[in-house]
Amino acid sequence: MSENQIQNANSQTLVIDADKFTFEVVEQHQGVATVVRFKLENPDVKPGDVLLILSGTEVYFHGFIGNIEDGWAMAADRHGSMLATRIH
Repeated sequence: MSENQIQNANSQTLVIDADKFTFEVVEQHQGVATVVRFKLENPDVKPGDVLLILSGTEVYFHGFIGNIEDGWAMAADRHGSMLATRIH
């Protein structure tokens, strides 16, 4: 198991403004992105951390980061995502 796949006992939250969040849709349900892949700019983020995408005070995406590889991370929010599947 690589170092990037070992989950931390202490997780942190990565907060990104929805207008600035660039991602690829990996899975979607009814026009909403439920699993996303995004370029990770913060080397301190680890699998098990939380991705939180906000538009003002509204939560658009809240899910665990499950995989980080080659500077890209994947996160899933299969129940509450409001990220549209438009091209990013």
